[in-house]
Amino acid sequence: MATLVLNVVGTKLFGPIGGAIGAIIGQTIDAEIFKPKGRQGPRLNDLRLQTSSYGTPLPKIFGTMRVAGTVVWATDLQEDRNKEGGGKGRPSTTTYSYSASFAVALSARPVSAVHRIWADGKLLRGAAGDLKTEADFRFYPGDEGQDVDPLIASAEGMNGTPAYRGLALAVFENMQLADFGNRIPSLTFEAEAEPGAVSLATIVGELSAGEASAETSATLTGYAAHGDSVRGAIETLTEALPHSLTDDGVGLRLREDDGEPVPLDELLLGASPGEQGRPAIQLERAAADAVPDEIALRYYEPARDYQVGLQRARIEGPGFRAERIDFPATLAAGRAKAIAERRLDAVWAGRATAALYLPWRTMALRPGMVVTIPQQPGLWRIAEFSLEKMAVGLDLVRVAGGGPLVADAAASGRAVVDPDLEHGPTVLALLDLPALDDMLHAAPRLFAAAAGPSPGWRAAALEYSLDGSASLVSLGQTAPPAILGETVTALPDGQAALIDSRAAVEVELLHDQMWLAGASDDALVAGTNLILIGDELLQFGTVQPLGANRFRLSRLLRGRRGTEWAMGGHMVGERLVAVDEATLRAFDLPVAALGAPFELLATGLGDGSAPTSVSGEVAGHSIRPPAPVHLAARRAAGGDILFRWVRRSRLGWAWTDNGDIPLGEEGERWLVTVTPDIGAPRVLETDVASFAYSSAEQAIDGAGSATNFTLTVAQLGSLAASLPAQRSFTL
Repeated sequence: MATLVLNVVGTKLFGPIGGAIGAIIGQTIDAEIFKPKGRQGPRLNDLRLQTSSYGTPLPKIFGTMRVAGTVVWATDLQEDRNKEGGGKGRPSTTTYSYSASFAVALSARPVSAVHRIWADGKLLRGAAGDLKTEADFRFYPGDEGQDVDPLIASAEGMNGTPAYRGLALAVFENMQLADFGNRIPSLTFEAEAEPGAVSLATIVGELSAGEASAETSATLTGYAAHGDSVRGAIETLTEALPHSLTDDGVGLRLREDDGEPVPLDELLLGASPGEQGRPAIQLERAAADAVPDEIALRYYEPARDYQVGLQRARIEGPGFRAERIDFPATLAAGRAKAIAERRLDAVWAGRATAALYLPWRTMALRPGMVVTIPQQPGLWRIAEFSLEKMAVGLDLVRVAGGGPLVADAAASGRAVVDPDLEHGPTVLALLDLPALDDMLHAAPRLFAAAAGPSPGWRAAALEYSLDGSASLVSLGQTAPPAILGETVTALPDGQAALIDSRAAVEVELLHDQMWLAGASDDALVAGTNLILIGDELLQFGTVQPLGANRFRLSRLLRGRRGTEWAMGGHMVGERLVAVDEATLRAFDLPVAALGAPFELLATGLGDGSAPTSVSGEVAGHSIRPPAPVHLAARRAAGGDILFRWVRRSRLGWAWTDNGDIPLGEEGERWLVTVTPDIGAPRVLETDVASFAYSSAEQAIDGAGSATNFTLTVAQLGSLAASLPAQRSFTL
């Protein structure tokens, strides 16, 4: 720019000589203004790592890029406490959860939309706008009409809160941090400034505020402009792309096509600033080990979720020197490979340099222009220009043969991507089971199992109520997703003594990422493959996949842990839950809740404002002794009837020492009911596992001539009675 101004002024004041002197002074000024300085150029880490340092420059985003941005506002972590359990000699457990609110500036120019968001490399927000972790998210594009964020204003006050106009801003409110080690994760955003490809002319024009132009048809689908000067930001493009940057006296010009070269007339060669014996052209060729053997281009690859890609171009040389170029742009692998190869060609062609002098009337030549030299093949680019004692000095560099940049075949490498799966609604199951840990429980223990029809389901917040939702008690988060489904065929009636190798049941799971596998008999004895169908606990040894999330289960062990009472009356469509303590959320209720109505509610990211709920009555199977077995009756010679049964215990189920297992209750007590087909029932309590029904008692009850009797026995445990066992006899 100064070259043009001083040339015109010098010509008007002093004629051609004054114009030449003015041009020389102007070129010196322009060289100082536009020469490469100690700029802070782009590094791909600038886009991958989230920072919050004061003065950190923000990129200007063009097209679509994945960027981290800069945290510009944040609250302290919010701690929430949840106390669980306690009472009756059991310690309580206090769990803590943390959340934070913060704002991240993404771009120093407006951005039209934010699509996917990653947290610590895992997908936090999907392409459909669904968040995978609980939070409120707001986006501000950075236009001049941008409003103040209400959360920031409430914390800082309206007078102290900027609207961040001109900055694209993402705000997270009450983001739950349990998935990220209770800290604010490193976030990256898929930010779209303009849809589709953006021309280099648009990029250069905006970065230079119109002071530079671009004569190119090249486009980029995404570019993050960095740099602490106009030239610094633009030169990043020329370092990677096969374009030249020239100063024509009016401004900087980025060109893809060098146009027609300027031929240097042989008659002009040989002008000298006073040196004697100097050749007309000084040619030099750098040693092969002075230039890189390899060019490595790092870039962002949209096909791999904008992860950093690397393409190399290499030539066999005498040593090994590599040059790395960080290009903060989105490229296909083939185009990146072609750029690296073109750059390597340019580096090796540039080994040849030339220096020559021309008369002062050739001052119209400028750095960046391409010329031809008499008797020297190829094209040469002017690298430096000087004027000394009315002689124009040119330093030239050989230009590699080119043509349009054609994408090469290149492999992207395996993409490490997090699948974009919507969270979806919660499917919830409430389990009132016998104790799974063979311990004496002092309070009813229930279990919550949850999952979703989508593999993207992660978790939900749990609450329960014992008073018809008048008050709710928080249980914290669900356990990891459980295997849930339902029966497609009705489970047949069975028996609990032996492995059933004939019966089978078909089930359908919630989605195709859930799977069931078979197990050996030894593994079944050890307790593997325990499931709940309806209210019956059973195990399966053989699995036949049927496709479409369906399986046929066979080789069954039925009525496990005292659930024989639930073996009959199964129907199609009953719930199936894989009983794995790792995927069950256990919680205890007060003993007084026995028999009370109970409601369990789950609120996940895909449930909206209406939580998923299941309800039932608290049966308390975990504190009930199991029902007795082996009910028997025998009439003696005198007419007395002896009833017997065998007790079981909630302390354990494995018979390992051939002896009776401990009682597991404060004392042995039984509630016995004998119902004859003639006469009145007899109800009594006893402390032994038998009852002698004498002929005298039968006569009192009016059952002296009865031949059919029904025996009903329940064990009276310390906290609750067992379910009754019943059997009819003809005596």
